[in-house]
Amino acid sequence: MTKNTPAPGESIHAVDPRDHVATALRDLACGESVSAHGEHFIVRADVPKGHKIATRVVRSGDDVLKYGWPIGRATADIAVGDHVHVHNVITRLEGVEGYAFAPLPPAGAPSADTRTFQGFRRKNGRAGTRNEIWVLCTVGCVANTARRIAEKANQRFAGRVDGVYAFPHPFGCSQLGDDLAHTRKLIAALASHPNAGGVLILGLGCENNQLKALLESAPDIDRERLKSFTTQMVEDELEDGLAAVEALVEIAEKDRREPVPVSELVVGLKCGGSDGFSGITANPLVGRIADKVAEAGGTPVLTEIPEIFGAENVLLQRAASREVFDAAVAVIDDFKRYFIEANQPIYENPSPGNIAGGITSLEEKSLGAVQKGGRAPLVEVLRYGETVGRHGLTLLEAPGNDAVSSTALTAAGATVILFTTGRGTPLGFPAPTLKIASNSGLAQRKPGWIDFDAGQVLEGVSMDVAAENLMDLVIETASGKTTKAELNGEREIALWKSGVTL
Repeated sequence: MTKNTPAPGESIHAVDPRDHVATALRDLACGESVSAHGEHFIVRADVPKGHKIATRVVRSGDDVLKYGWPIGRATADIAVGDHVHVHNVITRLEGVEGYAFAPLPPAGAPSADTRTFQGFRRKNGRAGTRNEIWVLCTVGCVANTARRIAEKANQRFAGRVDGVYAFPHPFGCSQLGDDLAHTRKLIAALASHPNAGGVLILGLGCENNQLKALLESAPDIDRERLKSFTTQMVEDELEDGLAAVEALVEIAEKDRREPVPVSELVVGLKCGGSDGFSGITANPLVGRIADKVAEAGGTPVLTEIPEIFGAENVLLQRAASREVFDAAVAVIDDFKRYFIEANQPIYENPSPGNIAGGITSLEEKSLGAVQKGGRAPLVEVLRYGETVGRHGLTLLEAPGNDAVSSTALTAAGATVILFTTGRGTPLGFPAPTLKIASNSGLAQRKPGWIDFDAGQVLEGVSMDVAAENLMDLVIETASGKTTKAELNGEREIALWKSGVTL
């Protein structure tokens, strides 16, 4: 991908010289003249902003290239100037594929990025970006109890810590196998998160997800900052919960921010509601941040495995070892089989919002999405519920769903999440979540949702300048600056459920 930033005044933008299509940077009217690859041509149909226009002839049955890679196969002859979308392009994806490992050349030494953020050092050596009390639950039966405890605790202990937050969910009972294991692993991982200066875990008593087993599965929890009880065994769960939170606040309020190197940042990479500009602006911009963090010795984490389908080789060719390559292939193929075994096509994506925004196929969406991972070597692959163990770009198993994947990123250790979007969403998650708009129209329309406007690179701001500005915002956020989602009280978790319910 040789070119990311459109030149000022462009009407259309082609990412790679090999591409058959360009993206309309404004609404194009039939009959007007535009240029690409040094040649002028006439627009043959109205093309909405963010959608694709053909810059080269493509015959029916041939591959259509964008980002220098196939995004689908033409279902009809496409002439220069045609609107290219779902009416004349179809996915090439079918099932599990074969992949070949090619070793990377030796990597250079990490760059000497000496910047720091003001974070919280934890007993296990990890660094948090917040100092909050989290109220978790083993089972959905006590979800509202957790919520009530957090609400009252925030009133009673306001200003003493960064806040008290409940993260309820509907699961933990009537679950078997992987579903039960997933619920247990995710709650245990959240309980160990460095943004939590203290954790209260509520159980009911009779659920499948027993509190004792959950705690035994979480050796990384700081027991001095943990309180837990089963609500069936106490007289007043609300007062007992408030007393437990007060004890945790008394410990956490003594914590102070201190300089922490960028190498200790764990940055989650996520996109939701993508549009035709996501792969030109917001995602490559976040890729620059992923590279900056990785080069400094930090850990960017990429997930949303179904939104890698069709772009696997872009990522797999960066595997740092045969072991990492094999682990990544296994995660990708397992996810494809998950679709196939459920009698669902692996390409049942993009969403209606994606299509309206100009994305035609899953390959196109995936090729844009993987750009969030930048160009750093892939050094680790995690299964769902696992936490980061190495520094460098990491691939995490999770579905594309915004809440499920962002919860998984937090559980994996992300202390800041970079969430790109072309359509917009108010959602927020346990880790501070920065919303990055792919287009300035969204940023202007939803200023209460959007933290950063990546659409500025369509208006003449260079990608390098925008990346420096975004990196500054990441450091400010890690140091305590409140995100829009936090200001709006948007804090959600969602767990991955794929099995039977009793």
